[in-house]
This record gives sequence, structure tokens and C-alpha cells, in this order.
Amino acid sequence: MTESVPLTWEEVARIYGRKIYNFAYRLTGNSDDAADLVQEVLLRVRKGLAAYQPGSFEGWLWRITRNAFLDEVRRRNRRPTAPLPDEVDRWDIASSPSADVEYSRISLGDDVQKALLELPYEFREAVVLCDIVGLSYEEIARAVAVPVGTVRSRIHRGRKQLRESLT
Repeated sequence: MTESVPLTWEEVARIYGRKIYNFAYRLTGNSDDAADLVQEVLLRVRKGLAAYQPGSFEGWLWRITRNAFLDEVRRRNRRPTAPLPDEVDRWDIASSPSADVEYSRISLGDDVQKALLELPYEFREAVVLCDIVGLSYEEIARAVAVPVGTVRSRIHRGRKQLRESLT
């Protein structure tokens, strides 16, 4: 994909939608929260696409995703909510995720996802962007606006904590 030809919003949604969802799911640990995050990211992309300056498109996209996630965490911390009790009849109209999304969620295993969610955010973010999304250290550094050495350290420490949690 060439950086000189700007993508349309529809192309961004089609090409990157599943990757954004996968990253969002690994950060949130919840399919509904991940779907909400993807919608927020795509709205921000739609608003910002006209002003996008050619460069690292994926870095720009992951920065938007990261910022949307952090904004939601901050919002929830300001206005905590409590889940509905289990005895409350919930609507059973939720659409089922696609086979690809479901497979990527299941393929890590519940124990790995639980261990990921126990990592400090900075470590979880770096490990997910590297090992699940597949970004290089340099791309992660641009996306989260930290030096490459910090990315390497976070990935190393995150992987070490994951190993300890899983053994």
C-alpha cells in the first residue's frame, strides 16, 4: 500500500477494521467494549482523514486507537458504572462476531487473555501491538510516542510477566 495515495474512510474500515478490533479486544478484554472502541476509532479516522499528512499511516491509526482507549478509561474512571445483576433479563439480540474475529479471540486462550489483562497498560499495549497486531518496534514507538528502547523494554518486561503468570 502506498502512503502517497490517501485512503478513503471505507477503505480504512475494510482494510484495518479487523486489526483495530483485535487490538481493541486485547486491550479491553471484552467484545462489546472492543466493538465500541472500533466505532470510536473509525469516527475519529473519518474526522481526521482529510487532515492526515502522509507519513506512517499505521502509526497514525494506532495512535488514534490508543488515544481512544485511554480516553474511554479516563471517562470510566470519572463515571464508574456497575454491571446489571445476572438475574436481569438481558436482550438477546446481539449479533455474533465473524468467524475470523471469534477465532482470533479464542486462539489465544482464556488463560492468556486473562494474563494479558493483568499486565500494566504500557506493557500490555506494547506486547499486543508487537505480538498480535504485528507491528515492528519502530512502528510501535511512533504509535505510542516513546523511544524504541522503551518499547523494547516494555515488550521484554511484559513477556516476562506473561510467562510468570502462565507458569
